[in-house]
Amino acid sequence: MEQNVEDYKLIFEKEGVYLHTNAKRSNQDTTIPGFIRIVERAGVPALEWSPLEDEGRSAPAVLYTKKDGEGGEEDTNFDPGYEPDWAVISTVKKDREHVPVKDSGQWSFSLPLSELYSLRRARFSLGRNFLVLTSRGGHPLPPLHFHRGGTRELFRALQRYIILDQSPVDGRLFLAYPHDSGALSQSFDKLQLLDDGGSDLVSRFIQDPYATTFGGFSKVTNFFRAALRPPGSPSHLRTAQDPSLPPQSDEEPGFELITCVREGNNKDNGIELGPRPDVTRGQPLNKWEEFLDSEGRVQNPERIKELVFRGGVIPSLRKEVWKFLLGFYPWNSTFKEREDILRVKTDEYFRMKVQWKSVSEEQEMRNSLLRGYRSLIERDVSRTDRHNTFFSGNDNPGLTLLHDVLMTYCMYNFDLGYVQGMSDLLSPLLFVTQNEVESFWCLTGFMELVHQNFEESQEAMKQQLLQLSILLKALDPELCDFLDSQDSGSLCFCFRWLLIWFKREFSFEDILIMWEVLWTRLPCDNFHLLIACSILESQRGELIGSDHDFNTILKHINELTMKLDLQSILRGAEAIYLQLTQCKELPLKVQQVLGLYTPSTSEEDSPDSQASETQRLLCESPAGAASSDSACGPTYP
Repeated sequence: MEQNVEDYKLIFEKEGVYLHTNAKRSNQDTTIPGFIRIVERAGVPALEWSPLEDEGRSAPAVLYTKKDGEGGEEDTNFDPGYEPDWAVISTVKKDREHVPVKDSGQWSFSLPLSELYSLRRARFSLGRNFLVLTSRGGHPLPPLHFHRGGTRELFRALQRYIILDQSPVDGRLFLAYPHDSGALSQSFDKLQLLDDGGSDLVSRFIQDPYATTFGGFSKVTNFFRAALRPPGSPSHLRTAQDPSLPPQSDEEPGFELITCVREGNNKDNGIELGPRPDVTRGQPLNKWEEFLDSEGRVQNPERIKELVFRGGVIPSLRKEVWKFLLGFYPWNSTFKEREDILRVKTDEYFRMKVQWKSVSEEQEMRNSLLRGYRSLIERDVSRTDRHNTFFSGNDNPGLTLLHDVLMTYCMYNFDLGYVQGMSDLLSPLLFVTQNEVESFWCLTGFMELVHQNFEESQEAMKQQLLQLSILLKALDPELCDFLDSQDSGSLCFCFRWLLIWFKREFSFEDILIMWEVLWTRLPCDNFHLLIACSILESQRGELIGSDHDFNTILKHINELTMKLDLQSILRGAEAIYLQLTQCKELPLKVQQVLGLYTPSTSEEDSPDSQASETQRLLCESPAGAASSDSACGPTYP
């Protein structure tokens, strides 16, 4: 088929790109040599691959041509090897129609760049790069193997048409976005992320997105769209919208996150909550020895958890109690057993530390994953809690410990490695323990609780945002309806809250208290979601009573940082739990979020017995407990 030369322009071409078919049981070749190209057909750029035997085209062989209207020299500044910490998402129209991948033969394909969703860049042990492409329609494309190199040049050529941002959870994954820098800059200008305007916003975020956004990334209009929404999923579904109405073409693009499943609608859907009970907080745990027997075993760990949940721990006991809460020591271990555990864990830690310390520069040059982890850690360590005296100043030994513990964790869990945000989890642990080994093993215990937050699929984060929307709808459907009306119903602005457990929302000292409360796992595993509900409900009047839109909601939520009263938020979260558990017709999905329902027919696993167990843990006062201990909280159902 002839191609009109005027309608066809070859932008980039690379030979020696092989397609591996995996056709091992047929007579077909398993590796097919071919060309990868970027072309413009009638002004529409596309990425194409064709085998050598299909060559017969009559296109002008012009490589690296500029798009119409471009001038100057070839831009060589784009380096796909950079490692941005958090991908910045440009605005995307909703309900777009996906153009299918066009096949020009059994293996050939042509994909418009507007339909390119992501590229995964990887390397075999022999040093050959290969790319895995995914279209926005979810059409599978075979991996392309670059036997003669050229992936870097391909990325540079692609950058003329699309933005390629490295995924915050996988350094090998690059997410593709259209060049819409004007709309993106306008959105950032409104939020005043940068004092000097946003005319060069996209390039500046590509250069150093962490320094400019992590402290305030919950403001960003389309932040984490790609990390939270799989390709091809609906961008935003409105259950209240008449399906017969035409789509709103001028709607402001929103966070294309999750379609919130709304369970119940208070009275409208048969959920009638009773009054919210008053809750009081107690004094922090200030005694420890009285809970130990003569050999050092903790006699009543449930009582200790209850006291910690009620009021936290005094600073002088915090280090010891944290080691139990985070699994460094078993509750029933003796003094002697704890000495043995410390010795074994110390030896194990330094064996893992030696593994990365002994890697030579030559070895590291051939280990891109380890090199990437080290680069990210060194960058994050220099920006983590520098206001705290333990980490402030240059050449601070606290920074060295922070770096070494995170590098050793990569050896402990190499599959997960290091992901941005993990330094925020470690710094309070290191501050409290003042010990490299103990902080490491406390981090492993903490990561057992939250490691799924940092996994590439982000399924855990999607699930938590969905569960949060379920809880909020049951508590306050009017607030949910208002957020929905402003394209904020996906609760995307809560992403940072849940990712690192409110680390950036409260003061350093408050976070020490909040985390030890959450580590008790009382009154349920998802108490952090109830804390999020408590924060949102504390802002109800400001949100609904003001003329807020999508951007100003995000701006307002972000500006709550360091302005929230921790004790008030914790009281509100527990009161919400009590109010929900006292509801006789609580929806099943709400029960599941609260841990009140398990799929069992036995009476001991019923919701009533689950609630009774929580009541026992929180309110039972053991014999011999000192009268000065904090008062028992409200009676649970």
